[in-house]
Amino acid sequence: MQFGKVERPDLIDFTLPDDHHGTEAILRESGYQGKPQVYVGCSKWTRADLEGFYPKSAKDELAYYATQFNSIEFNASFYNLYPAERYQQWKDKTPKDFRFFPKVNQMISHVKRLRNADQSTDAMIQGMLGLEEKLGMMFLQLHENFSPRDAEWLENYLDSWPEGIPLAVEVRHTDWLNNEYHSDRYYEILEEREIATIITDTAGRRDLVHMRLTTPTVFVRFVSAYHDCDYERLDEWFERLQVWTQMGIENIYFFIHQDLEETTPLLSEYFVKRLNEELGYNLPVPGRPRRQEQASLF
Repeated sequence: MQFGKVERPDLIDFTLPDDHHGTEAILRESGYQGKPQVYVGCSKWTRADLEGFYPKSAKDELAYYATQFNSIEFNASFYNLYPAERYQQWKDKTPKDFRFFPKVNQMISHVKRLRNADQSTDAMIQGMLGLEEKLGMMFLQLHENFSPRDAEWLENYLDSWPEGIPLAVEVRHTDWLNNEYHSDRYYEILEEREIATIITDTAGRRDLVHMRLTTPTVFVRFVSAYHDCDYERLDEWFERLQVWTQMGIENIYFFIHQDLEETTPLLSEYFVKRLNEELGYNLPVPGRPRRQEQASLF
């Protein structure tokens, strides 16, 4: 993922901000006291993207990937509309507890910009239904120039979103988050419709690390800085998720991104081991890429 990439990540302050005041209210209102569901994954599963990850004996990439991770942030759906039969084939290659988190198609979000998009949405959803119980949460990424001036279109589109299909939203125009009036309205739009916010943690756009939940679900898109500080960043996220777990969060969806996904399994392995060892989970621990030195990520 090139979005938010910088030349000198060592100059960036990656400290996570304090929680937005609305987050505590959301978690308190949830009242959830159980153990949250946790899904950790990559954004791609192909051998070309996860270079060095697959053993020579792996004949099917997705089937092997699903032994190493319990989810995939499925970005291919942004570029293509797939029929239900294709999704069914992918579903059948994965274990019963595996989940797909597909991205809303670009025709809806970037071309039509949420306007007159009912037909396109119906076609997309009809395909997604092929995933059946393995459809996790879909996510809508808005164009960088989709600003608060377009809030009415966002509201209208979300009002027509199919019932029963969980959704999260990622905004990229900075005014959504840096202007208090617009951010309050944005969070209210999502909260009223029980739609999750996405927190995008990337070096060049620290404004997107807003730490505001609108449902008891956190959806994190963690973008590697291609630097050893990624481990410290993951440690800080672990500590924040641990706090949110004590406060009543119900779902944790955490996806790790790199432009070249070659070392993503290393970061995932480190993060998942902490979840398993310190929070008592039994998540799949992805294997190390065969070409990487084990002493250091970079």
